Amino acid sequence: MQKIGYARVCGYIFMLSRTKVKKSTASYKANESYVLSLPGQTARIFAMQLSTKVSFALPERPISLHDRVVFIGSCFADKIGRLMKQSGLPTLVNPFGVLYNPLSILQAITQNPMADSLYFQDASGVWRCWLTDSSFNASSIDSCRAAVLAARGRLFEWNPNVVVITLGTNRYYQMKSMVVGNCHKQPAAMFTENALDVDQTVTILNSICQLFPKAQVIFTVSPYRYAKYGFHQNHLAKSVLLLAVDAVQKARPEQVLYFPAYELLLDELRDYRFYDDDMLHPSTQAVQYIWESFVQTFMDDESHRYFVDFEPIRRALMHRPFNADSEATERFLTKTHRQLADLQMKYNLGDWTS
Repeated sequence: MQKIGYARVCGYIFMLSRTKVKKSTASYKANESYVLSLPGQTARIFAMQLSTKVSFALPERPISLHDRVVFIGSCFADKIGRLMKQSGLPTLVNPFGVLYNPLSILQAITQNPMADSLYFQDASGVWRCWLTDSSFNASSIDSCRAAVLAARGRLFEWNPNVVVITLGTNRYYQMKSMVVGNCHKQPAAMFTENALDVDQTVTILNSICQLFPKAQVIFTVSPYRYAKYGFHQNHLAKSVLLLAVDAVQKARPEQVLYFPAYELLLDELRDYRFYDDDMLHPSTQAVQYIWESFVQTFMDDESHRYFVDFEPIRRALMHRPFNADSEATERFLTKTHRQLADLQMKYNLGDWTS
C-alpha cells in the first residue's frame, strides 16, 4: 500500500494509505487500522492515539444546578470557582482568599479572628491579617478584623452542600507559634518553613470534613508546579497530598470524592503548550479543559443542558468591545444580561453572578 498522507478524525491521527478495500467504519481504537472513503478513492487508515485518558470514579450523586458550592484553596480553586460563578450558578469562591496548604485552610475556617495578634500594620500603614491572603487589607485593625469576620459569616451562612478543596502544597510557614496563611511579603527571617507529613495531612483533612458533615467534599490537587522548592521536592509535596486525600477518601467513601485536576494536566494534556508563560501555572486553555472535564463528570444532566444554553451567553460576556462607552456596547451588554436573567429564570436559578 502507498502512503498518501495523514488525517485527523474523532481525536485520532490517522496515516492514510491506498487500498482497494471499500468497507468503512465509524468506530476507532488506537493502534488499529480502518478504511476511510475519500472523494474518488478509498484509503486504509491507521489510528494513533496521541494522549492517555485519565479515568476516575464518578459521583453517585452528581452536582446539580441548585447545589450551593464553595471553592476553597489555591489559585487553581480561584480560577475554577470563578468559572462556575460566572456561569450564573450558586457559588462562593475562596472566602478567605487564596490559601495553599491544608493547615492554613483549616486555621482560616476555625480560628477565632478576634485576637489582635492575628493582625499587623505593614510599612505602608495598611493593616493585614495573618490568616488570610493580601486581599484582606484596611486602614485600621478594626476594619480588617470586620472583613475577616464577614468572610467567616458568609461561609457558614452559605451553608454549602458541596465543598471543593484544592490543595497546592504540604508546606506551610510559621511565625513563632503562629501558622500564617500568607507571609504578606514580610522579611523571610520572620518565618520558619515546615512540611506536613501524610499522617498530619490526613488528620487535618478529616477535621475539614467534620466541619461540613452534611456536605459532599471534593478534594483536588493543584497542577501548579512549585519551582521554588525544586521539581523533585514539588513532586514529593504533591505525593503527600495525594496519599492523604486517598486515605481520607477510603475512610469517608460516602462523603469524600477526588477530582484529578493534577493528573489531567500532567498525564492527559501532558504538553508545555498547556502551561502559562511562566511554565508553572496552567494556561487558560488548560484551565478551561479541566473545568469542562469537571462539568462533564461531576455535574448532572440538567447542568449539561444548562451549559449548552449558556455557551452563547458566555461568549458574549467575554466579548471585548472597541469602544466600551458607546451606546452600541451598552445595548449589547443590556441584551446579554437580559438573556442571562431569562436563562436563570428558565432553570429556576437566582442571580448568583454579583
